[in-house]
Order: sequence, then C-alpha cells, then structure tokens
Amino acid sequence: MRRLTSILMAGSAALALSACALLPQPMRMQGAVSVPADVAIAPGAPGDQPTWVNAAKTGAGSSYEAYVDGRYQDGGPTGVVSRVWFSIADGVLTETMYGLIHEAQIKQLRFAVATESGLAVEGPDTTDRTEYLHTDAQGRPLSPAYRVTTTDRNGRFEIEKHVFTDPDRQALMMRVTVRALSSDVTPWLLLEPHVANTGVGDRGEARPEALHAFEGDTHLLLRPGAPFETASVGFVGASDPLADLADGDLDIAYRSTGDEGGNIMLAGGLPTIRAGESLTRDFVIGFGETREGAEGAADGALATGYETVLANFNGEGAAVGWEDYIASLDQLPRLAEQSTDGGRLAYSSALMLKVQEDRTYAGALIASLSNPWGDTVDATNPSTGYKAVWPRDFYQVAMAMLALGDTETPLAAFRYLPQVQVRAETPGNTGATGWFLQKTWVDGTIEWVAVQLDQTAMPIMLGWRLWKDGVVSDAEMARMYRDMIKPAADFLVDGGTLGILWNDRTVTPPWTQQERWEEQEGYSPSTTAAVVAGLVTAAEIARASGDTASADRYLATADDYASKIESRMFTTNGSLGDGEYFVRITRNEDPNDRAPIGEANAQQGLPEDQIVDGGFLELVRYGVRRADAPSILATLPEYDDQTREDRLRVRYDLNGFPAFRRYGNDGYGENVETGGSYGVGGMTPGQRGRVWPFFTGERGHYELARALQGGSASPGELARIRDTYVAGMESFANGGLLLPEQVWDGVGNRTRFNYDPGQGTNSATPLAWTHAEYIKLLRSLADRQVWDRYAPVAERYGR
Repeated sequence: MRRLTSILMAGSAALALSACALLPQPMRMQGAVSVPADVAIAPGAPGDQPTWVNAAKTGAGSSYEAYVDGRYQDGGPTGVVSRVWFSIADGVLTETMYGLIHEAQIKQLRFAVATESGLAVEGPDTTDRTEYLHTDAQGRPLSPAYRVTTTDRNGRFEIEKHVFTDPDRQALMMRVTVRALSSDVTPWLLLEPHVANTGVGDRGEARPEALHAFEGDTHLLLRPGAPFETASVGFVGASDPLADLADGDLDIAYRSTGDEGGNIMLAGGLPTIRAGESLTRDFVIGFGETREGAEGAADGALATGYETVLANFNGEGAAVGWEDYIASLDQLPRLAEQSTDGGRLAYSSALMLKVQEDRTYAGALIASLSNPWGDTVDATNPSTGYKAVWPRDFYQVAMAMLALGDTETPLAAFRYLPQVQVRAETPGNTGATGWFLQKTWVDGTIEWVAVQLDQTAMPIMLGWRLWKDGVVSDAEMARMYRDMIKPAADFLVDGGTLGILWNDRTVTPPWTQQERWEEQEGYSPSTTAAVVAGLVTAAEIARASGDTASADRYLATADDYASKIESRMFTTNGSLGDGEYFVRITRNEDPNDRAPIGEANAQQGLPEDQIVDGGFLELVRYGVRRADAPSILATLPEYDDQTREDRLRVRYDLNGFPAFRRYGNDGYGENVETGGSYGVGGMTPGQRGRVWPFFTGERGHYELARALQGGSASPGELARIRDTYVAGMESFANGGLLLPEQVWDGVGNRTRFNYDPGQGTNSATPLAWTHAEYIKLLRSLADRQVWDRYAPVAERYGR
C-alpha cells in the first residue's frame, strides 16, 4: 500500500496550547474575544467586485500521484488521486485549486490579529519567509510542503504555518502556530473563497465547528482542530468580518449568507494569547461535490493527523510520495553538481515541473500555477490565467523532465497532445487542420486560436526526441506519425485557410500568424528555427514509417526555409549599430524596407529594424545555424547593447549577471509612470515588459554551443558559463526557490511592491518555462552538449 496506515487521533495533533496561553479576562481589552450579536443572514449581497490575488508566489504544491498505465486513476501505488493544488504569496495561502488544475476554489486564507495597539493583517502588516519542511542534509527540498512564517512589522506577533495536501483525500492541511511576542493577541482566521473559479455566486455558512462555502455542486469546508471561539460570514465590502474587526472586536456574527450568493469572506476567532506564549492548531480544508463529501475529506485528514498526513505526502517509510519521485530522477544528482547553489534550485525545479501537471489529464502541463497580476484581475468570470496548456511552454517542460530522467511524464505529455491539435472534428472548425491550438484548458476546451507555427513544430520535435531515446516505440511512433505528426508537418509545409471562432486568416509557412510572444505576424527567426527543426525531424519519422515521399517533401521544404533565413529576417541597413543584425520579426520578405510591425500592448508599431530580440539564438540551439555563423555573430552586439534608450534596450545586467527583456519596445508589464499592474485602467503606452530570467539560460545555451564549436569546451569555458548563466538564473529565484516570469529591471516607478532590481514581479511565479530552462542548462553542461540540439538538423545546416 502507498500510505502509512497508522492514525494519530486529532486530540493531540490538532490542538497544542502552550501553558497559560489563554488569558483569564477580568476586563475587556481591545482584541479580546467578546460575545458578538448573533444574526442569521448577512446583508449586502453580492458584495464588492472580486479579484484574484498576487501572482508572485513563493510556494506551490500538490500531492505526488503515480500513473496507472500512463493515466491518473485511483487504486494505484499512490491510492486515491488527490486533485488539490495550492499556492503561497505574501506569507499567506493563495489560490487553491480542486478538480482540474485551473479550477480555483479559494482566493486566499490569512489571519488578522487584534492587539492592544490595533489590528494587523497578514500581508500588508507583516514580513514573510517561505521555507521547505522536508529537505535532505544539503538543504535541498524533497517535497513541496512549506513552512511559512509571517512576522508583524511592529514586533507584536509571529505566525508559522505548515502547508501541504492530504495525498489520500481531496483536502489541504495547515498547522498554524501563533506566537504572541510583545503583546497579547487575538488571532482571526479569514477565508475568502472563490468557489467554481469565480468570486461571485458563493454562499457560505459559519459555525464554530466549521466554515462552509459552496457554489452549485462544488463545496469546501474548513474544519478547525478545536472549535472557533466564534465564527461569521459576510459579503466583502458590506458585511465582511474583516471590516467588522477594524476596532479589534467582532460586533456581529452572521451565520449564513442565506439564499443569495456573491463575493464572501468567512472568519473564525481563536482564543486570546498572552504575550510570550503561543497557540498551535490544525486546520483542514476539504473539497467535494457535496457538503458531506467536503466534510468527510476534512474530517478524514484531521483524524489521520498532521504527522501521518505529512509523512504520506513526503513519501516517508512505506508511503509512496514525493521522496519516491525525486529518487526516480536518475539524472538529478549529476545536474545538481552543475549548479552553484548546491542543487537547491535544481531540486525545487524538479518539484515545480511535476506539481504543475493536471491530475485528471495525465501529461497536461501548464504554464504557471498563477493568474498574472492577479490582484488586479477581475474574478467575476472564470479564468485560467496561466493555468492552461500552450504547446510551446508544454514542450519546454516535457524536455526538461526528460532531462531530469523522468520518462513517464514526457511520454504521457506526448500522448496528451492530440487533444489540443486541430482536426476536422474539432468543435467549430471549418478550416485547415493539423496545427496546434494556441491555448486550451487541460481538458482541451478551446480558449485562444491564433496560429503560432513553433507550437505546431515542437510536438514533432518532442516526439522525435522521445523516439530516439527509446521512450516511444517504433510501433507507437508509426501510429502517432499517421494520426498527429504527419498532419502537423503537412501544415508546416502547406499552411492553409483557418476557420475556427474568429480566425479565418490564411497562413503560408514559414510566415506565422503569431510568433512566440503571441503578438506579431510575419517571419520570425525563433519560429523559423522551430519549423525547420520540426520538418527535419518529421522527415526522419516519416521515412521510418515508410512514407518516403513525405520525408522528401519535408526536407525539401526545410531546405527552402533554411536557405532564406537571412534574406527574410537579417537586415543589412538597419538603424542600430553597424546596421547588420537579425530583426525580431518582419511582416514581409524584405528586412531592409524598415516597414512598421504591429502595435501591441499599447506600444506603437515601430519600424522593424528598431526591434531586436533573442529569438535568433534559437537558430543555434536547434542546429539550424552554427554558433559562429556570421549572421549570429553580427547580431550579438545589438542584442547586448546597454547604451540604447530604455524603451528599445534589451539587455540589463542584474545582480551582476546578464539578463534580457523579450524585445525592445515590449509593453507586457507594469506601468513605468504610475507603477500600476499590466492593463490596469486599460492599455497605456507607459506599460513596460521587464526582464525574463529564462533568457539568461537561453544565452547560456548559446555560449555553450559556441564553446563546443571546435569539438570540446575547456574547463575554464565551462566554469565561466556556470558562474555566469547558471548562477545568474539562481540569483533570480525567490525565497521559496521559485523562478518568475519577469524580474524588475529598475526602470520607472517601483510600484506598490517596492521592487528591487532582479526581484520577481507580480506577473507570474513560478513560471514552468523558467524552471525548465534552468534544468535544461544544467543538463547541457553535464552532457557537454546542448540538450535541445537536434543532430539531423545540425548535420544538415550547421556544418
């Protein structure tokens, strides 16, 4: 059996109160638990407009679940499949999902603390620290269970939370210790549900024994290890308990929201704690399709007890859990040897890549367990944010997991891909087939439908790699060639007229409707690199499958695309530097006409020759161009130029390491004038895309390819790459060892977060692509060859 079966009863584990912690109360003080008026129904429905929460996560977790015949189902080595994920930001529990990985049920759970000198709320009034509960002797995390500590800015209290899920139930467990430091304190637990992935329509009930929220057939129930002193529920902005607690006392305890739903908050009061003492309690949140189901999950976890649930989560003893997954990654130890932090980020990256997989659709790998700039994103309607499938991000993650030594997840991912490929039977499709959808839910529900040719090439590339590594058999590859790879490769050759939702454009490869930043149409170096690699690898698969005619056609097309890369995308009379470099994208086949590209993110569409990015380095990564190709070498000075005005500048050295924006004139980020989040108040010209850490890894891969150009790299060259690019990526990790999408570049208003240069912004953390790039760079250094280099491509074009 997977799980330890010993049970620790709730009495000892759920309530540990230090001696004399409860105050005798001869007189009332601010914050002491008084008896509030008891009112049946909370007024003020539906409450304020809801939002999500800070996307700069310092923790993210779920249970490890083992596949059964390549699928997730109950009854395997890990028993019942837990489908609960959580995140941590600002020292508090934030978006918590149950069901599918994008189905958020909780916005946040935090504590408000009444003290003798006023009310303090976790987040704005505290500092925070995130650590892993379970590590090896070197301090490397072995499971995504967290110790989260918040400290009052005025030194009055400290709250320590241990957070993890129950691997045998649909439940999350949290052990909380509140320490009264210099003041008597009265803590209040505040739960803000967003059931069914919205912040509207929720209903709730509050009792000392449990807090219950629900919408439709989705329920959550928070069970405290000992009853609350009192409990309340209300509508945010109208009757919510936090507003009532402004003076330190709860004046009215509402028992229910009645028949009306809305944006609600629930609260439970804990006993007053004397200065110098502490209180420890366990809380479990159960989820289910009914109240009884949620209650059963919560009570089952609470009865099993903290120690046993945590041990099962970790995979200690006879239990199968995260320790077993980490131990299965036979490449992880040698990758960790390439790090400069003792392997801590390598181990956390391995955890993050696996955490961010759906547990219903095996192999469904998402971009991030976050909603970008979530605290300013309307939660009135359901949204996935980054909790969705993009085949490009998906490819990066699958390749990184293969680099770690995980063959099961990339295989499941490869088998998942047909769900997001456009076919004749795709709902609403009346046009071309074979291409891969831009963005979907993990169940294949269509969200965005622009054609990005790299997203059609990368599934082919992944399949080729798995086949060559022996993960996919010849027989399975022959089937996948017929059903998925040939339609994709044919689209990369022929293109076609689209007919799905709004999209009726005609795509003629290698012209792409959008490049990898999902904003511009035209000829892109990064897109073309993937397309050429996809066609060459498809040709090998076709030939092995007996389709020599298609193999010849794919190679002829790849040769044509490769031969025109410079003529289409390399300017010889640009306005930057000496005038010779790859442009980010050109809308036609003339890179010298200085034609404008499209407006995006409220940024004016500037002439193509003014915009450079790092996409040209993908030509080297995949083997389409040598690292010392004249066009590559000519572009590096323009990419590295740090004297350019901030609007067009790409490179910024942060923390002493090279770092890069997506491209000059990028507007996908915070406003330089107001400090506001992306899109707040509408799209404005002041928006600015910041530095993305995975470009440091991309540059490290290029430098390795360049060092290996002569056949081998010297120890000194390898050390320089490690100390510059590996260490650089490590410097961008936050305290929870999570890597962000963007870090602050020091330009403009520092926003209300008061960022330091190199600090992750509120865009999205953890970004799976960033973690994947870091892992792949470690593997490339360990192997002394670029992990994403495709030998048949390099042999054909990189000699």
